[in-house]
Amino acid sequence: MTQTFMEPGMSKTTDQKSNIARRSDRPVEPTIFEKDSPGLRAIDLPALDVPRSELPEDLLGKGPSWPAIGQLQVVRHYTHLSQRNFGLDGEFYPLGSCTMKYNPRINEWAASLPGFLHAHPLQNDRDIQGLLELVWNTQQFLAEIGGLPAVSCQPAAGAHGEYTALKVICAYFKDHGQSQRTVVLAPDTAHGTNPASCAMCGASVVAVKTTQGYTDIADLKRIIAEQGPDNIAAFMITNPNTAGLFDAEITKIAEVIHAIGALVYLDGANMNAVLGKTRPGDFGADAMHYNTHKTFSTPHGCGGPGWGPIAVADFLEPYLPTPRVIKNDDGSFSLSTDHPRSIGKVRSFIGQIGVAVRCYTYIRACGPDGLTNIAEQAVLNANYIAAKLCDVYEMPYFDAALGKFCAHEFVTVPRRLLDQGVSLLDIVKRLIDYGIHPPTMHWPVHDCLMAEPTETESLQVLDHFCDAMLAIAQEIESDPESIKNAPEDATICRADEVGAARKPVLVWPEG
Repeated sequence: MTQTFMEPGMSKTTDQKSNIARRSDRPVEPTIFEKDSPGLRAIDLPALDVPRSELPEDLLGKGPSWPAIGQLQVVRHYTHLSQRNFGLDGEFYPLGSCTMKYNPRINEWAASLPGFLHAHPLQNDRDIQGLLELVWNTQQFLAEIGGLPAVSCQPAAGAHGEYTALKVICAYFKDHGQSQRTVVLAPDTAHGTNPASCAMCGASVVAVKTTQGYTDIADLKRIIAEQGPDNIAAFMITNPNTAGLFDAEITKIAEVIHAIGALVYLDGANMNAVLGKTRPGDFGADAMHYNTHKTFSTPHGCGGPGWGPIAVADFLEPYLPTPRVIKNDDGSFSLSTDHPRSIGKVRSFIGQIGVAVRCYTYIRACGPDGLTNIAEQAVLNANYIAAKLCDVYEMPYFDAALGKFCAHEFVTVPRRLLDQGVSLLDIVKRLIDYGIHPPTMHWPVHDCLMAEPTETESLQVLDHFCDAMLAIAQEIESDPESIKNAPEDATICRADEVGAARKPVLVWPEG
């Protein structure tokens, strides 16, 4: 029996069965479950009110071996399991590029209102006017924030939004007799979803070099000439980029791309850093997607619920997915499918309504000034940490003395510490002992840590993170071996993550 279900505080050498209270007049039956207590049950089913029907034993089979547990023990068991998960509600989660920001509870209240929670996707438009109005208003908000007038709320996630927008771009070129435009350019620090989305659309991807974290315009022009200007469909860029830098040459890049008849696609992963400060449509983007979990405080990925609305320039609007939420002349709202050049559906119905409600609530709660404050605070927090750590943790893209600041996140390549004989994994595992989730590792460059504090963390939390990072550095300098078994205060020390992924155990062992 593994320790998976061990109660917190229980010794690993304790006889598990001695910790289970049983009636003295009842024999103890052998079991593989340490919480099993024969005779208990978590639920009482009502009396049978139909004739009993016996099934053949060979059809029923042996059946699974389940523990007998009372309802209170079931509740405690799953509560304890949840406490083993590392989550933003309990600890600091500076995962670079993922923007693990606080999800305000007012979002959950709004999404739980009966009119949204119990709406059926096949209801008549006239019965869900409030819901359609909310989606339409959200579209207007996202259009204004991005500086791009046409929005589709249908994509199911950020990567799905990339795919959808690229399908829209492909449809645009096909409609204009330029189907040969199948090459997409992207910086070598691009998110991994960028080339994957292109491949899904039948496009090839060519990497453009970056210099000190910024797009190398000379290399961009070289590749355009090499590939042929008439073959380029788009340039995909994240701005601020994955090095935590805002590429101030973005308008010049857009001019280069537009001059050859291609389009600029913005990966909106890092919009949290520029809300209210600049708009992609204003600096040359023709299409973009939003990661609402990163920017507008909706639930974060992990299989759902996801949402990745896209915004496009007016000339791309005819190709957006259907159905679309539109506002009629009489002020009512409806779902429209009368768009002959549309790429059609990319998912069922009109999108993830529960997430749309959360996004709408957050935008309304913040207002224009609040959204601007988000960007200002996120950038301030990242630079505050970088400034406190840069003397110990080398930062290739940050140098306050030279006026080189980061945007919402920073990258450190702690070479001096790694030269002491420790690994990057040792450092981040030690952070867990300080109650901090490890930052992103080995991306966008090897042997780096990328941290993003977001705007929702207090000064005290930022200082705690800095103190922990500096304490770990001191431990490495004085005794590198001391952190190689970290974390010391965790249920699991060093899990075989590769083995767990390649050889998962999906069934409970019998016997």
